[in-house]
Amino acid sequence: MSQLFDQEISVLNVGLASFADAINDAGGIAVNVDWRPPAEGDEATAKALARLINNETVEVANDAAYAKYLSAQPVLQGLGRAGEAIIGMGERMVLHSGPPIEWARMCGPMQGAIIGAILYEGWAASEKEALNLVASGEVDLSPCHHLGAVGPMSGIISPSMPVWIVKNTEGGNIAYSNLNEGLGKVLRFGANSAGVIEHLKWMENVLAPVLEAAIQNLGGIEIKPLMAQALHMGDEVHNRNAAATSLLIKKLVPAMLRSGLDRADVATAIEFMAGNDHFFLNISMAACKSMLDAAHGVPASTMITAMARNGVEFGIRMSGGGDRWFTTIAPVVDGLYFPGYSMDDAAPDLGDSAITETAGLGGFAMAASPAIVQFVGGTPSDAIRRSQEMALITLGRNNALTLPALNFAGTPAGIDARKVADQNITPIINTGIAHKEPGIGQIGAGITHAPMQCFTGALIWLAGELEPEGS
Repeated sequence: MSQLFDQEISVLNVGLASFADAINDAGGIAVNVDWRPPAEGDEATAKALARLINNETVEVANDAAYAKYLSAQPVLQGLGRAGEAIIGMGERMVLHSGPPIEWARMCGPMQGAIIGAILYEGWAASEKEALNLVASGEVDLSPCHHLGAVGPMSGIISPSMPVWIVKNTEGGNIAYSNLNEGLGKVLRFGANSAGVIEHLKWMENVLAPVLEAAIQNLGGIEIKPLMAQALHMGDEVHNRNAAATSLLIKKLVPAMLRSGLDRADVATAIEFMAGNDHFFLNISMAACKSMLDAAHGVPASTMITAMARNGVEFGIRMSGGGDRWFTTIAPVVDGLYFPGYSMDDAAPDLGDSAITETAGLGGFAMAASPAIVQFVGGTPSDAIRRSQEMALITLGRNNALTLPALNFAGTPAGIDARKVADQNITPIINTGIAHKEPGIGQIGAGITHAPMQCFTGALIWLAGELEPEGS
């Protein structure tokens, strides 16, 4: 024992950092290990993890779900009128982003956008009439995700709106998204002025027919190779879509010109796309939705197939959880705010666009997009670190979507709720920030994380289903 004190002592300290500090101050060598108990020390989650980790039933289910995600082949097949294309959509239905929520609890941007959709559809002639109509319950409000759709920010889709139609040709499932309106005063942020409605009508009557003609001329567009190329050109296909939009325009323009449609309409469609770097976002979202829906509904799987926010609650869906949502309060994003705005002005996290992160893109693919940090904050090395960290909570890597900065490793994909809780690492999301009042628009962007409570709730539920306590 006495020899021990004659040697240089090196210590690994697990716990309070002050213990390591005391050793270092005394001349010793101590390295502090940042360790925390799984699931932030929650006993119920720890018990659930004990039942689910190394559980053969869960492992087999996750292998099956992840394989379906990897094999999915999203193809942009065209556009259609939402009320006709989306199965189950009623003629007095408006779809919104995030988990289910009733009108009275909705955030300002979502309420403003729903009023705008009612005016756009002609169900009411004024904002007051629209308010009375929706408050009376005569308009059916439902999450986009319940009908295989996704929408950014408020996520509004009403029956007359054109929607992208993306089919997973491997599994046969179909996903939908609305068209990106561009920046400024737009419906997705709750704006509903006459100019906003007029722009939506232009998209319905001019833009959509031109796009549909071009896509039919091409026989459809495979989306996964386009996203893969965009990752190599500096996009992460959530908040940065400059390359992906350019690649899409490159495919569409010759087909538009061959369509035989009015040249003035074709010209305005091209000008609109060229002036909107986010135009590809909604296609990316629909493609990711189609890939993840292929993996949904595998009993006992802990793979996450949706993360979505409605400006009040943050919710996830788990493959083995069926139609259930696991929700908690949506956080307010602490990001980079435009001049004159702060967190006090922001709505809580909002939109379905986190479907990109759920599929291994967006924040998970930030290593491909160092320029994104100028928009959401941080440094290029932060972007690489965040992509590496997400590999600790996923089932594998998608080698069809690779990251040049990580030696062309595939994007981390297939979020495993067990690993999220066990590693105490929650999925990262880079996102735009909406003003809490309708119609003001985007006031910033930043980095946030999915709340841990969603994942612990899902695990506790599944553990109870597979092995009820006391059985």
